[in-house]
Amino acid sequence: MPQLSIRGIQLHYDDHGKGTPVVFVHGHPFNRTMWRYQVPRFSADHRLIMPDLRGYGRTDVVPGRVMLDEMALDILHLLDALQIDTAVFCGLSMGGQIVLDFFRLFPEKVKALVIVDSDARGETPDSRAQRLQKADNIIRTGMRQHTEETIHQYIAAASLANKPMYTHLYEMMSTTNPEGAAAAHRGRAERRNHQSILSGIHLPSLIVVGEEDYFTPRPIARIMSDNIPGAQLAVISGAGHLPNMETPEAFNDILDSFLRQHNL
Repeated sequence: MPQLSIRGIQLHYDDHGKGTPVVFVHGHPFNRTMWRYQVPRFSADHRLIMPDLRGYGRTDVVPGRVMLDEMALDILHLLDALQIDTAVFCGLSMGGQIVLDFFRLFPEKVKALVIVDSDARGETPDSRAQRLQKADNIIRTGMRQHTEETIHQYIAAASLANKPMYTHLYEMMSTTNPEGAAAAHRGRAERRNHQSILSGIHLPSLIVVGEEDYFTPRPIARIMSDNIPGAQLAVISGAGHLPNMETPEAFNDILDSFLRQHNL
């Protein structure tokens, strides 16, 4: 797996295929391998860039607090190093929030947006406090206990019986470095409210949500699809917060149709 020295860290990433670049940004507490279900379908016609975010997977951990726009800056430097001028951006959950930060900072780099099971709103005082408490809990008890207590919230009930996918998800979550996960939680506690920029997104945009998403259900997805001009909303049945893993065929069909529709 390739790696680059970027902004004081060693950032690891996958680089598959050739064609229009698509940057896949993973959520918390996952890593780049959550997107492996998309590689066979899209690598024939697209260049797939899949980084491990700062503090996740094999990329270096920066303890303390990592803001989401710091992760967006890491992606910018990665693309510059790979000589990629513009790309389609696909982010899930925290990754979707990072994609919105990337668009806010570098709109000229973005050809289209795909935001999956995410939330454009900022934190409330209560949710900010809860996120900071989660960071402390992760440091105190570790990621294995955190995984065992929360993994069922990430996927639909039917997905619990999908042993290969469940095993992959458990491994990603339980092996995430607790310092990296806690640092991202502390950064997300301070995340920006992106609702004010939605009306200014004049790009092909696709909002995807699992029908059984526990964290960011359909009404939250509609905040983005209703306010981004021309945005499409796709609701995937039988999926929770991770439709690209739980129902990869349905997710890939929707993404493929969107890319073809816009000649991407």
